[in-house]
Amino acid sequence: MQPDQMMKFGRVDLEVTAFGFGTAPIGNIFREIDEETSDGMIQAAWDRGVRYYDTAPMYGHGLAELRTGQSLRWKERDDFVLSSKVGRRLVPAKRSEIDFAPWTNAAPFVMEFDYTYDGTMRAFEDSLQRMALERMDICFIHDIDVFTRGDEQPEVFRQAMDGSWRALESLRDQGVVKAIGVGVNEWEVCHEALKQRDFDCFLLAGRYTLLEQEALDAFLPLCEERGAAVVVGGGFNSGILATGAKEGAKYNYAPAPADIMEKVAEMEAVCAEHGVPLPAAALQFVVAHPAIPSFIAGTRTVEQLEQNLDWFSHPIPAEFWADLKQKGLLREDAATPA
Repeated sequence: MQPDQMMKFGRVDLEVTAFGFGTAPIGNIFREIDEETSDGMIQAAWDRGVRYYDTAPMYGHGLAELRTGQSLRWKERDDFVLSSKVGRRLVPAKRSEIDFAPWTNAAPFVMEFDYTYDGTMRAFEDSLQRMALERMDICFIHDIDVFTRGDEQPEVFRQAMDGSWRALESLRDQGVVKAIGVGVNEWEVCHEALKQRDFDCFLLAGRYTLLEQEALDAFLPLCEERGAAVVVGGGFNSGILATGAKEGAKYNYAPAPADIMEKVAEMEAVCAEHGVPLPAAALQFVVAHPAIPSFIAGTRTVEQLEQNLDWFSHPIPAEFWADLKQKGLLREDAATPA
């Protein structure tokens, strides 16, 4: 598959490129990226045909939205698809009074969770102002999962279904936004949201990968039934599917446990037999599922971006996927690239 291949976005009158540009790194997560590098990556992605860009107020306390808007502002607006998120409002503050972690040298705003109807409308407008773009095409309710909210999650979820949902439904009905959804780290939360409300799409971080296919049990089949699109990020499970099973490899932001290291090592052996880079398999596997039109990747350098794009289009023989399944390394019911 080519990164610039256009994919139907579920039931919505929208197409996205199979490869999308994720903007968390240009919000300076963990370490700083300068303005030139940030813009260079977006322009390089554009030059390779990438036309889907995802951002959020959370990323760098608004910095990623500012940078995304700056880099896309003079492109023809109908030539790209843009998604952002609601659930946090940004309030100006002195830098000395802000805890930026895990962001570095971010924008001078304090983030406040707000899933009310009015707060969602305000956050939506604020994002457009930060980007200085006339619209976003897709809007996700952000971080209403256990991973982010812990014991508060059930109440936060209820607030979002009552407040943010009503606001986004109204914006969709008015034609202000084309698709509305939920962006979280857990497929179970997406599944519950789809059972309760008429969402168009989801952004799922790291929960459908070469190592994790539990979303096939109930969530992804329901998405197919309802015509809901799923955008997947975190396809490397935060590291190990890019680095391989080497010492210090990370799995879901922690040192990879022994069973995961062993499974990835077995996958690498199959990769070696077929001349397939493990990261190429990880990226291409995700978008083989019929409910998943796009994979979004965040990178720190133009070189990393170009490498991801090359992996995304690396030839992979059908026998490779058959071998993974035959060895029990991939679920039999998992869709694989044609």
